[in-house]
Amino acid sequence: MNISKIHEDLQQLVPTGVVKRNEVLESHVYTRIGGRADILAAPATYEELQSVVTYARVNEIPLTVLGNGSNVIIRDGGIRGIVLQTSDLADMGLRDNVLYAQCGAKIIDVSKFAWEKKLAGLEFACGIPGTVGGALYMNAGAYGGEVKDVLQSALAISKAGRMVTLQGDELEWGYRKSVFASGEFIVLEARFALQPGDSAAIKAAMDDLTRQRESKQPLEYPSCGSVFKRPPGRFAGQLIQESGLQGTRIGGAEVSRKHAGFIVNTDHATAKDYIGLIQHVQAAVKDKFGVELETEVEIIGEE
Repeated sequence: MNISKIHEDLQQLVPTGVVKRNEVLESHVYTRIGGRADILAAPATYEELQSVVTYARVNEIPLTVLGNGSNVIIRDGGIRGIVLQTSDLADMGLRDNVLYAQCGAKIIDVSKFAWEKKLAGLEFACGIPGTVGGALYMNAGAYGGEVKDVLQSALAISKAGRMVTLQGDELEWGYRKSVFASGEFIVLEARFALQPGDSAAIKAAMDDLTRQRESKQPLEYPSCGSVFKRPPGRFAGQLIQESGLQGTRIGGAEVSRKHAGFIVNTDHATAKDYIGLIQHVQAAVKDKFGVELETEVEIIGEE
């Protein structure tokens, strides 16, 4: 790949957004680890994003989509090709009594906006750190609620560069997955079907969930959030705790002493540290309980 040529071309295609070469990615993810991107493109409009997707397809350039990096580990070798960052597409509002939010909006902010508009249904999302795009990608959920419960439809762009609208029941929802995980579509915008509610009651529910989150999760350290999916009939954190793994370290990565389901970056961890610790936890839990823990976090990039 001619990185200089790609950089020049994308600067023309993304005139109001940002295009950078050899960008350090650790500042773009919650774990604060990861190598460099050949090219980072952050479009400011749907049309610019569409142009980047089409350009990558036509020129057979690898394309990796990145939101605000809350549930991702980027390997130390970084990412080849183009990293398409969506965080600058963060508008939200009401349209025909339906709440819409662009892919780069933080789902926490969307939850707060819903409360301000006296709309109930997104309270569960008040502590989820990801973007709207990421929330749809993995059917994000917490405290008994999931995105699939409130998603009416989504505007997306296909791998071929065509904009399409997908209804909620077309999104192939599953536990921490949706049709977007296949890579065939990229989320542009979500439309949420919420119900009128009492402002004080909505706020009280959000405050309660926030207190629970702050008391249980290691928010004082960089992390990728909950590392493992919940095994059927079990809880990953409990299995890890009962395996005696809390406080276990590899390099600067540590199994949280506050919540065993989290791995935190306590001292300049590398992706190799993180992934090594994940594999150690999986092996220990499998040995003790016969349960195979599946990662919820996305691991991308090169060694």
